Amino acid sequence: MDPQTQADIRILGKIDDFFNRFKITSTLHRCGIRKRRGHSVRSLIMAIFTLPFVGKNFFRGIVINDELAFGKDAAYELLKGRTSNWRRLLLLLGTRLQRFFNRLTNESRESVLIVDDSPYDRSRSKMVELLSRVWDHSSGRFLKGFRMLTVCWSDGVSCLPMDFALLSSRDVKNRLCESYKSMDKRCCAWQRRKEATIKATDHLETMVKRILAAGIQAKYLLMDSWFTMPATVATLCDHIDVIGMVKKTPKIHYSYGGHQMDLMAIYRKLKKRRGRARIKASAIVTLKDGPDVKLVFVQDRRKKDWLALMSTDIELANEEIIRIYGKRWDIEVFFKMAKQHLKLAKEIQCRDFDALIAHTSIVFMRYMFLAYQCRMETDHRTFGDLFYACCDEMADISFIEALYRILTLAGERLRKIGSYCEKTASDIFDAIIESALQYVGLSKSDRVTASA
Repeated sequence: MDPQTQADIRILGKIDDFFNRFKITSTLHRCGIRKRRGHSVRSLIMAIFTLPFVGKNFFRGIVINDELAFGKDAAYELLKGRTSNWRRLLLLLGTRLQRFFNRLTNESRESVLIVDDSPYDRSRSKMVELLSRVWDHSSGRFLKGFRMLTVCWSDGVSCLPMDFALLSSRDVKNRLCESYKSMDKRCCAWQRRKEATIKATDHLETMVKRILAAGIQAKYLLMDSWFTMPATVATLCDHIDVIGMVKKTPKIHYSYGGHQMDLMAIYRKLKKRRGRARIKASAIVTLKDGPDVKLVFVQDRRKKDWLALMSTDIELANEEIIRIYGKRWDIEVFFKMAKQHLKLAKEIQCRDFDALIAHTSIVFMRYMFLAYQCRMETDHRTFGDLFYACCDEMADISFIEALYRILTLAGERLRKIGSYCEKTASDIFDAIIESALQYVGLSKSDRVTASA
């Protein structure tokens, strides 16, 4: 058998196990993604889901693939379904995966939600529904496409996309195409189009409440400076503590020392740590019509400047605020993986807005599958009782006994290499053992016990 074919069979087997374990077929039915005629929804979803893992795009894998039992029209009809609640499917699957990961996560590790947006580039398109000019912060220019507002859950090891919204421009002048479908205003398709023209920050409270109501456990919500505005923070902190980067702008003022001051003025008032200290200063301030928050001023490693972090949990230590905010990088990795490797916005060239939502949801499910497989293959706790048996075995080995075993293996390795002076090596090993005994407070007579 061709090695490539063998690899594809293994991948398909893992995907099939993933679908079975997390009951994706029944979840599809619950979310209104149902069979209308012909082949089952599972077979259609599986065919689209597996495309990047077997090295094919939508055109080669679906449109001109004669080996499939169904035609391209069946796949397009599935993606364009007006009553299909893809966002609910994503949240239900994410909830099940989060519960699975939660059993593998130490109780002292903080789980967080991460909010960010990224451009959904359709620069080569002309007639895509609700296509608009959107601002790309990374390149500093306008492009044709959408803003993809996303909320992810992370425990610092695994990242799961929980919810998203494809946003067009609020300004009619920036929208290059309008919605052309006539539909019932009670269906999911109408709601998706309605929310596409709403300001991004107006979505955040609804998305966070929906995720928390689904049972997702998270202690903090992480945001970059684009979202960390006083009004937004004041709204969100009623549901979850917020940690975010703060913009240096004279337009935003905080109450500090009985005066309204901007961020730069507050920094000038504080007593800073000198030298190469990472944390320069911190202060407790009050948001306008909002709660007290902690500002932590941090040295910017890229240039001789400072950055500011905000936390609504004012009891949290400065170092902990910085450490937890570092988990926000997980969503950047997710965006990179989704666009570059999982073919977001490149695999399919549909003009229908519902199809874009459906395909984006499938791409996010692919990332969930990769997160699950990575955890299964790297986290030894997935072995269950075998892991704890190994832990008990390791606990029974003392420090000195473990060190002696390592040195013995090192000596055997040196003998195989050839360039080995046994007396010199023995003296070095003896010195290491004696130093270790002194370090743990044991007498030299314990060396005999360790070597036995």
